[in-house]
Parts: sequence; structure tokens; C-alpha cells
Amino acid sequence: MKTIISKKTYDTEDSAKIGSKCVGDFGQPDGYEEQLFETKDGFFFLYGVGGENSPYAKPAIKRASKKVADAWRAENGC
Repeated sequence: MKTIISKKTYDTEDSAKIGSKCVGDFGQPDGYEEQLFETKDGFFFLYGVGGENSPYAKPAIKRASKKVADAWRAENGC
């Protein structure tokens, strides 16, 4: 997935995947998968996809600060 936020391009295919986490089981309405990426320029973002009642009811990319990325890594063992 690729999107532009504040004139910066975030692309899951051109960025390094740092880790991922799954919440719930596949097919659950509130389940989702979230992945942390780092762009070639050193920016972080989260990509998520999930069920209709999840935070990622539609596939989405969300920017993440270094502080958020570090916390996400620590929380998810990356």
C-alpha cells in the first residue's frame, strides 16, 4: 500500500518492515494485523488491516514518531 501524508510518501513495498502483531483471530470482526515500517529516509509508519469493527476496518497507513515506533517495538518484542 502506498499513500502520501504531508508531502511524504509512505509505501509498504519500498520500506523496511520492522515487525508485526496480530490481534484476535483471522476473520474476527474486531481482529487486525498491524505492521511497523521504516522508510529509506528514516520515517516510521504503521500499516494495518482488519475486520469491520477493528481500528483498521479499511487498510490504512498511519505516521508514527520515533518515540511511538520505539514504544511499539518494545511492546511487541522487535
